[in-house]
Amino acid sequence: MTNTSPPRTQLPLPLKGVRILSLALNLPGPAALMRARQMGATCIKLEPPTHPSAPAGTSSDPMGLYNRAAYDVLHQGVKIANADLKTEQGQKVLHKDLAKTDVLLTSFRPSALKKLGLDWKALHKQYPNLSWVAIVGAPAERAEEPGHDLTYLAENNLITGLDLPPTLYADMGGSLMVSEAILQTRLHQLQKGKGARMEVALSDAAGYLALPRSWGLTTSGSAVGGAHAGYKVYPCKDGRVALAALEPHFAATLATEVGLAKSHIMAMFAPETHAAIATYLAGKTRQELDALGAAKDIPLHTLAP
Repeated sequence: MTNTSPPRTQLPLPLKGVRILSLALNLPGPAALMRARQMGATCIKLEPPTHPSAPAGTSSDPMGLYNRAAYDVLHQGVKIANADLKTEQGQKVLHKDLAKTDVLLTSFRPSALKKLGLDWKALHKQYPNLSWVAIVGAPAERAEEPGHDLTYLAENNLITGLDLPPTLYADMGGSLMVSEAILQTRLHQLQKGKGARMEVALSDAAGYLALPRSWGLTTSGSAVGGAHAGYKVYPCKDGRVALAALEPHFAATLATEVGLAKSHIMAMFAPETHAAIATYLAGKTRQELDALGAAKDIPLHTLAP
């Protein structure tokens, strides 16, 4: 089939020539570093020393220990070095790198940063052009609190029952905010001729993702919370189907296909509409529904049971 889509514009890499030094471990920092590298940045990461008995090539980043495949994807194209920042020699390595760094990336609590001698006032005086993006769990006075992706989602009402979320939303949402902060600090450097410090809290990232829920858009009884019959997950003959016929023209096409007499938007909230669509979809296979979606321009995606 001929591809009739317009060619994608190849934009210049906004971070080309920018050097980023990361001390951030686990997921949010490395994910942000991956994004920055994709935008053209030169990325270096300092990790703590590995244990003397560890096999060659072992990472001291916890991600490298519990999921090496993910670690490798996150660090593709990143130069990795080891330094014990609690020692004089490690501090020498750090400051040698800082002298030629544009943006420093960290993910420690304030007390840990203090122990490592990382203080913004001192760094800014020594390296006025250096910017610093600090990842914390929660902002301001809560920055010392222990927490993780799961707790930040929980405090923003994004946990359902006893099930774990299917992905690490706060970590990945936070990584996007961090890459955005890197761009902001770079713009500040170019405009003002000096560095800036920004802080990104993972709890704020979870709060941002939770905004549609806090507005009532996804709560029970709302249009995209199960009340609209065209926007639900239904069982089908050999699996499930995620149906997203929300706009009036999609809903009208769906109503006609199902055999409903009424296709106006408010009819999609009626119990009988829910029942009719459920009955129709239950009698169709995934293959039939995939074909239906393509032929009738109905947004849907079939899933295994």
